[in-house]
This record gives sequence, structure tokens and C-alpha cells, in this order.
Amino acid sequence: MKKDHDKKYWYKLDNAGKLYPSIVSTRMSTVFRMSIELLEDVDAKALQAAISQIIERFPYFKVNLRRGLFWYYFEYSDKHPKIEKEKYYPSMFMKYKKKKTFPFRILYYNNYINVEFSHSIADGSGAITFLKTLLIQYFKIKKHIICEELVGAIDIHTPVDPLEFEDSFNKYYKKEIPIAKRNRKAVHFPFPLIEKGKYILLTGIVPIESIKKQAKLLGCTITQLVTAYYFDAIQEYIMGLNKKDKKKMIGRIVINMPVDLRQMFPSKSLKNFFISITPEIDLRLGTYRIEEIVDYLKSYMNIHINEKTISKYISRNVKNEKKILIRILPLWFKNLIMPTIYSRFGERGYTSSISNLGIIKLPKEIEEYVHKFEIFPPPSIENKIKLAIVTYRDNMMLCFGSTVYNTEVEKIFFRKIRKLGIPVKIETNMR
Repeated sequence: MKKDHDKKYWYKLDNAGKLYPSIVSTRMSTVFRMSIELLEDVDAKALQAAISQIIERFPYFKVNLRRGLFWYYFEYSDKHPKIEKEKYYPSMFMKYKKKKTFPFRILYYNNYINVEFSHSIADGSGAITFLKTLLIQYFKIKKHIICEELVGAIDIHTPVDPLEFEDSFNKYYKKEIPIAKRNRKAVHFPFPLIEKGKYILLTGIVPIESIKKQAKLLGCTITQLVTAYYFDAIQEYIMGLNKKDKKKMIGRIVINMPVDLRQMFPSKSLKNFFISITPEIDLRLGTYRIEEIVDYLKSYMNIHINEKTISKYISRNVKNEKKILIRILPLWFKNLIMPTIYSRFGERGYTSSISNLGIIKLPKEIEEYVHKFEIFPPPSIENKIKLAIVTYRDNMMLCFGSTVYNTEVEKIFFRKIRKLGIPVKIETNMR
């Protein structure tokens, strides 16, 4: 953080965050969403007071995007973010390149609080910390509840820790580590995109104990179980097509899976700190039984989710940023070429994505007032259907975000989950 004349502060974007302002569009907003359902309607005045009281403890989020000669940067804002009553579709294009616009928004509607973040400023882990802190302050104002333990939230009366806004990619980058290879082209869903500005959300709510039981039977983790059945659902959809369409779709099904690197490195950063692994099945080799997919995922994750292999992904990301040609290109030219580069070397290599944010825990004093947590991935052009997973109390939420009207893949997926004897409650914003 830099200080200028005791008034302005600025922050560099982290290694992952630097990409997003250059590729953002009305179709690819790069905005992910966290949704909290309360047991009573939201008190707008209390919510506004809560954000106003906590935001100074998050100065690295209280920023506006600015253009530099070579890169974007964030500048500290003297303004306070204002909550809004939700009126439009979720994860809408965020005009945070405009002056006085924050790279996040706080929305409410009836008994829902929705927090949407640009991926340029944070990942899911950082956003959860912010959201927990907001909820604790909201209930302190609304119901005079004092939480004894913060359970992952931040005490707003403590000084800001510089480690909270460090670029952990650069911190844990090792120059001598070779880079990871990039993916080849994967199959993509053939569905036409919906109108710009729309985003379809579909959540399956399942009892966590039932999922745990099934994972234990297969000798795998919950993430591996869900991923295996998602692979299987995509496989079944493709194999059910007519001969002509099936021929076009027979190929590599690749799932992009973000890994929170805070599990592996002692980072306190609330900014982006994740890499993506990419398990795949290749239908040119034949169809796969669910047991085969599970065994493959167990082996794949054992090989890829460890410090040595992860370091290669960090090395690839940071070395690309440090290339002299990339560094000296003016920002206007980076903005011109980055969407094409991202499409070719990023989304081109994935069919879909799965992100598991794990178990959300809140202080026991406010837990009873929060009914449900959901998280939805940002909308995308080529990865038209994405899945995010989060668990709160007794339920796991399987949250699909889609830029298409066709829900056949999701239907097949949930049908498979039900066949395991696991009840599924479906909720959606489709009209």
C-alpha cells in the first residue's frame, strides 16, 4: 500500500486479479455471488450501518479501479459503499472501471443478503471472511448480539494486517520451479447463450450426512464424489445425442477446479490466492463407469494437490506476468489482446468448473438466524454451465450458474444424486 500526501492510497492487483479488468464484458462479468437467506426480512438501515462500520477495516476493498500506463491498480476511496435493493439478474456486469464504483456490491431483497465481488479484488475465501464480518456486525446492530468467537471473521477493532492484502502468488513463487503445461482444447456445451445481462441460478439442496455416507461407500472425498457424478452427467448427456451431434462432442471433458492455496501455504491474504487443476475424461477412449471416474479422481488429486505440483502452477502464473514483453505492453494494448488470449489459453481448455468452498461456520450466537448459504460462480461465455458447492449446518448447496436456458445437464446430474437415495430440493430463479 502506498501513501500520497496523506490522502490517497493505492494497491497493486494480485497476480490473478490483473487478468480480470482486461477481459470483463457484459457477458463475462467476472463477478461471483454469495447469497445468505435469513429467517426474517433484512433491515436495510442496519445493513447499511454494518457495512459503513466494517469497511474501514477492509481498506484494500474500499477502492476504485484506476488505469496505469502498464497495469490497472486500485486506489483507496473516501466514499462509503451503499447497499442496494436487488432489481436485476445476479452477477450482472459491474462498471467498476468507472470512477467512484467499488469492485463489489451489497444487495438485499426480502430476507436475502447478496454480496457480489469482482474476481479482480478477491477470491471466494477472502469474500467469505468479509461476509462473515458483515453478518456479525449486522446482528450486533439489529439484535444487540455480541459474538464471543469470530469463527474466521475479522475483529474490526484490530489494526489492518499488511499480510491481508499481500500478493501471495509472488510471495510463494520460486524462480527455479518449472511451469505447468497448459490444457489442450476441451469439448464445450453446444447450447445457445441467453440474452446479455441474464444469468440462471439453480441450486440443489441435499443433506450433508447423506452425501458423506455415499462418499464413504466409494472411499472418496465429498468433492471427488460430486465431481465424479458431474463428469458422469456430462458423459450421459453427450452419449444420448443423435449420431451427428454426438460425433462433434466426443472428446475431452475437462473440469476446471480451483484450489484454495491457503490450505497449503501460510497465507493470510484476502485477495486472490488459488490455482486451478483440470481433471478430465476422454470419451474417445470409451465411456466410463462411476467407479472408474472416482478412482481416477483420487489418483489425480493425490498427484496434483501437493506443494511441489502446485508450485509449478504458481510458477506459470507469475513467470507470465514477469515476462518483459508483457510488462512493457501499454495497458490499452493489453486490454485489446487479453480477451482473445484468455479464450484461447483459458476457457478453451475447460468444459465446465467446480468450486467447493467447504463448510461455512458462523458464531453460535447468530447461527440460528441464518437459514442458508449459497455461492455462485461468475458467468462465462464458453464455460456456459458452472457448479459451486458450499455446506452450511446440515445441508450442502450444489449451486449451478448458467448462461444458457437448457438445463438438461443439471437435470441428469440431480437425477443421478437422487438415484443414490439422497433427497434433493431444487430452487431456481428461472421464470
